[in-house]
Amino acid sequence: MKNRTVRVRRSEEEFPRHEELAWQLAELAADPVPVEDDVAQMVVNRVVDNAAVSAASLLRAPVVSARAQALAHPPSRGGRGGRVVGTREDVSVEWAAWANGVAVRELDFHDTFLAAEYSHPGDNVPALVAVAQHAGCDGAALLRGIVTAYEVQVDLVRAISLHRHKIDHVAHLGPSVAAGLGTMLGLPVETTYQAIGQALHTTTATRQSRKGAISTWKAHAPAFAGKVAVEAVDRALRGQTSPAPVYEGEDGVIAWLLDGPDAVYEVPLPEPGEPRRAILDTYTKEHSAEYQAQAVIDLARRLHREHPELRDPANVASIVLHTSHHTHHVIGSGSGDPQKYDPAASRETLDHSVPYVVAVALQDGAWHHVDSYAPQRAARPDTVALWRKVSTVEDPEWTARYHESDPARKAFGGRVVATLTDGSTVVDEIAVADAHPLGARPFGREDYLAKLRTLSAGVLEDAEVERFAALAQRLPELDAAGVRELGVVAPPEHLATVPLPHGLF
Repeated sequence: MKNRTVRVRRSEEEFPRHEELAWQLAELAADPVPVEDDVAQMVVNRVVDNAAVSAASLLRAPVVSARAQALAHPPSRGGRGGRVVGTREDVSVEWAAWANGVAVRELDFHDTFLAAEYSHPGDNVPALVAVAQHAGCDGAALLRGIVTAYEVQVDLVRAISLHRHKIDHVAHLGPSVAAGLGTMLGLPVETTYQAIGQALHTTTATRQSRKGAISTWKAHAPAFAGKVAVEAVDRALRGQTSPAPVYEGEDGVIAWLLDGPDAVYEVPLPEPGEPRRAILDTYTKEHSAEYQAQAVIDLARRLHREHPELRDPANVASIVLHTSHHTHHVIGSGSGDPQKYDPAASRETLDHSVPYVVAVALQDGAWHHVDSYAPQRAARPDTVALWRKVSTVEDPEWTARYHESDPARKAFGGRVVATLTDGSTVVDEIAVADAHPLGARPFGREDYLAKLRTLSAGVLEDAEVERFAALAQRLPELDAAGVRELGVVAPPEHLATVPLPHGLF
């Protein structure tokens, strides 16, 4: 890896295009580097993971709405279209990316990478699969595209903070999808460069979608970035150009949306010919909640077993989680969002509330993607009483560990200090989630397959689950016909239990 220095350039300043970050990302995408076996196997894991969370979300309102929109757009003339998750219906490729992206993102239950910025790199996959199906790509090409997309998003996330300036994290996703498509389709550097610039320019939005009363747009935002990136590639293929230099320009993203005209970023990118291994630094979720709640849920489950007295709010004076700046301010009491303590809050809000997940996991000793968010569960009086005794504080040590470059020291957890009404205290801590590569029970292939089977129960037929699992595990060797079948299919009568809403299309 080599750091690329990225800073704002004056319009009159000589700035060769090959020094632009967007051009360097496009060169990365065009570099024909073989995919190493452990990377290929992790891609398979994440394809399985995405299918699992998509299956569990098929009847949820945002997914039904996105599916309805997609089904209103038949395949375009340029290819066969992409398949809508849960169905055998082919639609225009950008709308397949849209519908499938919403399904992957709705439950906040797939993979994550946290550094200077937040990200869910699995959000790249729906758009890439849709285009592969449309364009007739084989599994090897799709694999290379996914590897590039993960590399670009992770490398941007390592270096450039968006949330500090209240910009949503999907501003790193648009460029990564465009770069991944460039690799998968074998596009020239010039074409991918233009697509990356357009994708970035059109996917910068504020973080209000993840603030206060969180709306259903949270699930749509990454899908929108994927759809926009597909459209950007289409325009670039037709010879259309993009704002440049999109990152470094005087009126560009860095100067006006991020750290300003004096900003300097060091973005780590692979050298030419260097293997792309960023996906191995990402991690999936065992629990359906924001990633920074994963380790906290595991800690609360342990406290449930070892200190049952904490389940009863009558015994508890306070529970304080000492944690990182990010956890405290994004999903903790430091956010200042009263909705994080509201029993009537949306599911999207509750899965971003550490006080809520601590209270429920303490009482239940478990976490379920549906039951833990049920309105009657959130409104249970003893839960509400315990919930309102939970708060977070920023601890500089945990903030430092959150930003650690050494994977052995990097942590996303915290220390719980529970004070009981009798004056005694219970103190415990956890650094990483149990499912993390350095956790108590790191996820392996069988765990991903078990997650697929668990989340598909009552949604997919057993034979369909096993068909997809077998196909996904052969991803690197699939032909184009196999890639077209790379999606789960639910019984039509299951989907029909929720009618498609009407809209403009």
